[in-house]
Amino acid sequence: MTPFNLPSFVGNELDYITKAIALGQLSGDGQFTKLCSQSIVAQTGAQDALLTHSCTAALEMAAILSDIQPGDEVIMPSFTFVSTANAVALRGGVPVFVDIDPVSLNLCPEQTQLAITSKTRAIFAVHYASVIAEMDVLAEISTDHGLLLVEDAAQAFGASFKGRKAGSFGDLAAFSFHETKNIVSGEGGALVINRPDLVERAEIIREKGTNRSRFMRGSVDKYTWVDIGSSFLPGELIAAFLYGQLEKARQITDRRRVICDRYAAGLASLAERGRVRLPAPMPDRTGNGHMFYLLMRDRADRDTFITAMREREMTTPFHYVPLHSAPAGLKFGRAVGPMTVTDAISASLVRLPLYYTMTDAQQDNVIAEILQILA
Repeated sequence: MTPFNLPSFVGNELDYITKAIALGQLSGDGQFTKLCSQSIVAQTGAQDALLTHSCTAALEMAAILSDIQPGDEVIMPSFTFVSTANAVALRGGVPVFVDIDPVSLNLCPEQTQLAITSKTRAIFAVHYASVIAEMDVLAEISTDHGLLLVEDAAQAFGASFKGRKAGSFGDLAAFSFHETKNIVSGEGGALVINRPDLVERAEIIREKGTNRSRFMRGSVDKYTWVDIGSSFLPGELIAAFLYGQLEKARQITDRRRVICDRYAAGLASLAERGRVRLPAPMPDRTGNGHMFYLLMRDRADRDTFITAMREREMTTPFHYVPLHSAPAGLKFGRAVGPMTVTDAISASLVRLPLYYTMTDAQQDNVIAEILQILA
């Protein structure tokens, strides 16, 4: 069986877990939590970073920090995971879905501009498959309309756009360290903050609405409930595992990029004769090797391919069901403009097996089977 994903040990994860236990603090915000935050800041160029128990938690914090009130609108792609929209809906806001660009598969700036109304509060831009969205244009749009810009960078840790790293563009950014990502801790995430005026409130929200962080720094003599919030911290064992991964982030990213390059070379003949479409090279962007996908001719073609690969014991899943057509999307959100690209991509995209410990021989076998099926 060739799995779609396989989480890997790459360094000192177990040693750090042992050390965390010996230090005697298993709750959050211990030594390894702080080390992780420092590493994320150093690797992204962001101003501050708070570790969370998931990217979902980071997005929910971002929604609170965006001060979304009932009826406020937040523009986002429909082609994304439910957490992007849930964070807004939980605040009583309205997710406003717009179409994606056919090349980057990210939020289309032109459609974003058309979707802005007097109720628009923020833009949540998703970096799909670690290809960073048009953040320079989206930042311009956000500034012109006084909107908060949030990066849903769940898949993009280590990716870059015009020399800048994911997480350094938005007012806020959310990363995922779920076991399906490049850098993992089982479950885990981080909220990156690039506006100093949001840091203190972010700490309060993360600490259940209390000013405990100020108390721990000695700024106040006791801590109390001062704002809304929840328990968004991960435990110290998760942070210890994550720090072992963050230390090897460059190594993990380099290997995954090699795997993506090998897929592109091995399957180029299929693209040349129009049998599939491969991810398009984008010279101003460097991905992190998170994902390699094929775009098939249509849904029937994709489903036939997935079945054929499953028969060969290879897992090649499709991806998101567009949120604008999901039951909760119809209930809590609304779509602006046609969703032609989103619907077409959702119906035709299939993802190939990709994980850090994948050997060349294993990958060659996957490529050979794909070539045979699509001959």
